Amino acid sequence: MLKYCLAFLLLLTMPAAFAQNSKVGTWGIATLVLPGDSSHKWGGYSEFQVRTNGVMSQFMYDEVKAGISYDIDKDFTALIGTGRYTTFDYQNVGAGPVTTENRLWEQITTNQFLYRLKLEHRYRVEQRWVNGDYRNRFRYRLNVFVPFNHSKIIAKTWFLSVFDEVFLNNEVPNFERNRVSAALGYQFDRSWIFQAGWINQYNYTPAASGNKNNLMLILMYRIHRKNAVPREHLPTTSD
Repeated sequence: MLKYCLAFLLLLTMPAAFAQNSKVGTWGIATLVLPGDSSHKWGGYSEFQVRTNGVMSQFMYDEVKAGISYDIDKDFTALIGTGRYTTFDYQNVGAGPVTTENRLWEQITTNQFLYRLKLEHRYRVEQRWVNGDYRNRFRYRLNVFVPFNHSKIIAKTWFLSVFDEVFLNNEVPNFERNRVSAALGYQFDRSWIFQAGWINQYNYTPAASGNKNNLMLILMYRIHRKNAVPREHLPTTSD
């Protein structure tokens, strides 16, 4: 699967000549996941993300995060995570970050498997330190998966992923952000998964609001424990 990793990295780093006020950006996401199973309740993940202002050009953002999870049962998982998020001026990256955020969060994820229709409900509470200022945030995401050529998302399966996520805080105005996405994915084997699609992020503040469309590329590697009981896992994004 090395060729898939190299292709993914090439897509993220190849130059492109787009206008500086590009209306379409790029989100590149690489995730390493250790899911729980019937014998091992504890799991975890780590993730690295890069965003650009243009399509494959004008670097402006990165994030590194990780978390520890615990399977309360096979469809009910708790997780605590932490991460560091930095935003740059894409016209002057050398000046250093414009915004630096450190974050801690707690979340609960529940899954529903309705034959070919798979539903993920994610509830998250965040504690954020943005340039030293403390903030709270609350998030809910509904992610829907539909496999095409198998009834389950297993090796050699094409699938569709569609989600919507709302971001709220405890200060007026309470609404902060909304994300909506649609992507086509393929699970090569029990470990390697790739998705490519579209994601729109709408931000709202009292002073200004706006949204941006982005090309989204996701590469995921799922670690499997020896002698673990096979179980269907949803190829969900951790962001």
